[in-house]
Amino acid sequence: MRNVYKTKGTCARSIEFDLDDGIVRNVKFNGGCSGNTQGIAALVDGMKAEDVIARCKNIMCGMKGTSCPDQLAKALEEALNK
Repeated sequence: MRNVYKTKGTCARSIEFDLDDGIVRNVKFNGGCSGNTQGIAALVDGMKAEDVIARCKNIMCGMKGTSCPDQLAKALEEALNK
């Protein structure tokens, strides 16, 4: 199922991803640092959502109070709670 999450506090505007039986697939960040967001997307593809959340939650980008990985964790938590 395709999910779209509107990010808060990051350069990326939104994150799109599929969540199939708890497995993360086809992550796409819209905006943000292209190399970093493509890297994150490639690294988490095929991982369990819970594992991605555990690894990415509370990663900060400078003084923003969040980051693209942290926003991905929040997006996955929201999707799992639907």
